[in-house]
Amino acid sequence: MAIAGNLFHSTSTAAETLHRRITPTDKQFEDQKNRWNDLGEFLRGKLKEATGYPIATWLQGSYKFDTQIRPWNIGAEFDIDLGLYFQWAGEVEEGNFEPEELKAIVQAALESYQADADNDATGVTEPKERCCRIRFAPDFHIDTPCYHLDPQQDARSLATESKGWEVSDPKAIYEWFKGKQPDALLRAKLRRTVRYLKMWSSLKIKEADRPSSILLTVLAAEAFDQIDLGQHVDDEDILEAVSGVIAARISGSYVVWNPVNEDEDLNRLSHEQTEAFEAEIKGLEAIAVRARVAGRRAVAAEIWAEAFDQFFPMPEDNGEDEQTLVKGTAIALYGFDPRVEIVAVPRSNKNLSWSGTNQIKSLPKDCDISFCLANAYQLPPGATIKWTVRNKGDEAADKNDLGHVAGNTDTVERHTEYNGDHAMDVSVFLGSQLIGRRRIAVTVNGPAAPARNPPRRRIPGR
Repeated sequence: MAIAGNLFHSTSTAAETLHRRITPTDKQFEDQKNRWNDLGEFLRGKLKEATGYPIATWLQGSYKFDTQIRPWNIGAEFDIDLGLYFQWAGEVEEGNFEPEELKAIVQAALESYQADADNDATGVTEPKERCCRIRFAPDFHIDTPCYHLDPQQDARSLATESKGWEVSDPKAIYEWFKGKQPDALLRAKLRRTVRYLKMWSSLKIKEADRPSSILLTVLAAEAFDQIDLGQHVDDEDILEAVSGVIAARISGSYVVWNPVNEDEDLNRLSHEQTEAFEAEIKGLEAIAVRARVAGRRAVAAEIWAEAFDQFFPMPEDNGEDEQTLVKGTAIALYGFDPRVEIVAVPRSNKNLSWSGTNQIKSLPKDCDISFCLANAYQLPPGATIKWTVRNKGDEAADKNDLGHVAGNTDTVERHTEYNGDHAMDVSVFLGSQLIGRRRIAVTVNGPAAPARNPPRRRIPGR
């Protein structure tokens, strides 16, 4: 039985969990919704004027499936897919435009929208094979695949840049996914599992080699059919079981058929890329197994952080979290007790400073803060250090900066930028064994410290 399940997901609104940390905030969802609604309204009018065809829009992809994840680092973007449907009766060949012509019309419409400064659009990229893309400040883009829709037959075909029309029905695969787990509780677990896989993939696989969102979604949904959901109850157990099923499936065949189109292979990775994906998903399964047998929740959390970095929350340093689960008795936890010296200095006033050992008082914004493992000289030969920043709070979440791995030397330096209750975690390993850990709470509250008063002007004769 897994021991870190409540670090994956909890019904408590106060709990810090992996799922909460990788899911966009309500405000981020609302901002995206307002933008794609506005873009959709503009495009329906603009494209009808350009082609004479009635235009429908339909949200698809991760936002529609309710499996969207937040950007995994500063610079990454939320991804929204807004399908554009040019409607005429009959076959695609009976329309007035070739697929590449329709895509060019869409590209021009996006450029027209972006030219209006009031729209906050930062640019339109070069056309992709299966969509056009427009970017928005501060951190998301909207992809606009365009389709022919025969309303009477409810038939759809996707316009591509160089491969003509493709049979593609995003509505059908959405309906398939929605019906895959009729029970609402299991359907929520499936969606969370898809989110975990997508975040893991984003963190651990280079973008060019990364499996698509729909590929991971289908693999996860079909894996659910092969695991005992009565035995695998919490998210940690489910992710281990699903990873194992996916690893076995990819080992058997690199082909993943579209469940609503038996002629389409959803795996567009090359043979070499799929081999690498197979190795990575086996590695995720191995992480899950190691975490399950770790014996302590903090150790399991450190192991899971190998897959999810700063997004995986650490349990607080208290006796309850550090009970052994083998016999239920308290044990000597670690062989090394990190002693961390902290010094913070505001950039606006170098005469001010705050310091502490293993803790520090609440700080203002815009401070340089140094963390030093003061007893590093006591480390056994071969020991390694890992510092991890874990940010919390609305300001950090809105900037998609929930932390990062900060370094592996005796001393690291960081900067206070967001209000909130953050943490710097230091973990010490000997090989793969955790031999010491320390959490330093870093509460940032209020604006930057005021600048030092300038020297008083001397008055002659005084």
